[in-house]
Amino acid sequence: MSVQIEDSEVDIVIAALHPNLTPFLEAWRPFFSRFHIIVVKDPELDSDLQIAPGFDLKIYTKSDIEAVAKSSSINFSGHSCRYFGYLVSRKKYVISIDQDSLPAKDPSGLVTDAVAQHITNLATPATPFFFNTLYDPFRSGADFVRGYPFSMRCGVPCVLSCGLWLNVADYDALTQSVKPNERNTRYVDAVMTVPVGAMMPASGINIAFDRLALGPALLPGVHFTGEGKRRWETLEDIWSGLCAKVVSDHLGFGVKTGLPYVHREGDGTKPHGSLNKESEKVKLLDDALPFFQSVKISRNATSAVDCVAELSGMVREKLGAVSPVFASAANAMDEWVNLWKSVGAQAE
Repeated sequence: MSVQIEDSEVDIVIAALHPNLTPFLEAWRPFFSRFHIIVVKDPELDSDLQIAPGFDLKIYTKSDIEAVAKSSSINFSGHSCRYFGYLVSRKKYVISIDQDSLPAKDPSGLVTDAVAQHITNLATPATPFFFNTLYDPFRSGADFVRGYPFSMRCGVPCVLSCGLWLNVADYDALTQSVKPNERNTRYVDAVMTVPVGAMMPASGINIAFDRLALGPALLPGVHFTGEGKRRWETLEDIWSGLCAKVVSDHLGFGVKTGLPYVHREGDGTKPHGSLNKESEKVKLLDDALPFFQSVKISRNATSAVDCVAELSGMVREKLGAVSPVFASAANAMDEWVNLWKSVGAQAE
């Protein structure tokens, strides 16, 4: 059954990696102006932020991060600073959109409202336990296909909406290097539930989630020394997506992907300096995937906090000997759980 999501229940989180936020906010003004906005300034960014007026907006800086996470070794720099926004939010739902992303246009040329589509995805049930070949049956003009079990047609709560993007693709450095000029121009008008057991990343470029149900599972776990500010040099959202999907499956929730689209700006054509950094990460992901595909969380874990706490122990035990990166990830997961309990859970 669909739920009603009020504007007052939503935070929009923006990770500020560049000082001038005015063009971004002006482009999104028709869609952001009704909501509270959290801007987290990259702690490594020295310049003052330039902010367009007229928004209900709260800025968090390096000093705020240090005050809240003073006893934690979690790295909130670069793209990872968005997770601090998830932590300090006091709303039930969070929408996270990258600073280099603008509203997209559909094939007819109309500008699309990504915020409204994310809210629709979260407000309508997901169907992870039996695949509907008409995709999301709760969209207008669709329904369940013949043969879909009637006992499953109520669906389950959708706790994560993973939107897509046009223009610059979110490739790793190797793929980007062999397709430097490729751009995504295909707008697919579809939403689907990711089946239970299927693994996926959850890029912070364009996502929304139920913070109270899933928030603790979206976490900055894997972080390499010397990572840059480019998407292809980071693994934190890939790890976060794997954790979130395992937790969502265990708790009986659903994840949707597809609409809404955003349009990503920027130049994605110079990944060559990242190739050496990338090779180790590709190998580590190959090691981590079988773990996430086979991991079983106990029935005693009935919340996302419980699940992450259990997962961290299993990561340490099963993957810690593979690489010190995984041991560090397990430590970060423990610290994240403690932070969430002391800070993030105050809204609950």
